[in-house]
Amino acid sequence: MRKKTQMIHGGIPNDPHTGAVSVPIYQVSTYKQESVGNFKGYEYSRTGNPTRFALEELIKDLEGGKKGFAFGSGMAAITAIMMLFNSGDHVVLTDDVYGGTYRVMTKVLNRLGIDSTFVDTSDISKIEGAIKPNTKAVYIETPTNPLLKVTDVKAAVEVGKKHNLLTIVDNTFSTPYWQNPISLGADIVLHSATKYLGGHSDVVAGLVVVNSDELAQDLHFVLNSTGGILGPQDSWLLMRGIKTLALRMEETESNTKRIVDFLVNHPSVSKVYYPGLESHPNHEVAKRQASGFGGMISFDVGSEEMADKLLAKTKYFTLAESLGAVESLISVPARMTHASIPPERRQELGITDGLVRISVGLEDVEDLIEDLENALSI
Repeated sequence: MRKKTQMIHGGIPNDPHTGAVSVPIYQVSTYKQESVGNFKGYEYSRTGNPTRFALEELIKDLEGGKKGFAFGSGMAAITAIMMLFNSGDHVVLTDDVYGGTYRVMTKVLNRLGIDSTFVDTSDISKIEGAIKPNTKAVYIETPTNPLLKVTDVKAAVEVGKKHNLLTIVDNTFSTPYWQNPISLGADIVLHSATKYLGGHSDVVAGLVVVNSDELAQDLHFVLNSTGGILGPQDSWLLMRGIKTLALRMEETESNTKRIVDFLVNHPSVSKVYYPGLESHPNHEVAKRQASGFGGMISFDVGSEEMADKLLAKTKYFTLAESLGAVESLISVPARMTHASIPPERRQELGITDGLVRISVGLEDVEDLIEDLENALSI
């Protein structure tokens, strides 16, 4: 089954009980048992729900794994994955990682004794150099948020296998339409499904796919024990969003390429970050392991003052957190998505006060370019 078809016919494409072509929203908390322990597949909706299960089967198929899981947010998914580890364990993570991931590792999970080291995973030697005797996993975000670094997943997996580590990949920016980390050897792939998978700024969710029965059993135990599940209505919204994912990703990338060309040649822009540029240091890796470069662009306008002037003048780019929606969004990572990272750490990474991140949507690209052209005329 090809990808576009799989978006629509993967998982459980219709309701096996009624034939409904859209899996119904099973708004139910508990289920009748014929006798003690004798039930029809479901006993309590924290443990399993038919609507959520249909979504989990769909993302499992799209990512090519053994089992899928749906969580109440991307952060709930990341936290559950980290709960696979024990106090005293250590994880190596991408340095240019989403601010919420940095925060949960350094402000919450560290209290439970889970240690972390952040390195530039696009340099594979730095992964190797950060591994300790108690390291249990390598966590990769690729492309990264917001500097769009790209890590060679296959190479990272080889390092992981050499040291008996799990390889975890945040695939939010690429989506399973452009990139499938499990096919590259990753053990766990995750998404903030709030973003491209939902695609309409109307749902908050996290999805995880694992590549083994043992990981599936372990992660389900965590999910059932801690209860960070996705509700049936949001599960249904995600399935509806995924049906158009292929078309949205293709149109978004087409718009993005045009906007990148515009930004690269604009005198007010000092630097553009986009894996599709041949000048991007990891362009060849991105081209090799993914079939598209995505709809995220970051660019530097030099200062906080210039960034604020730009934001004040955009009309079609909405100033907002998040990304991956049908509408184009714009943000300043240093003061929004990555504000939880200390200023000195942001400067070290290159997340400057003049860095602007845009998520390109599905508007007419000429309107988007004119909007940026007007906003940059300052």
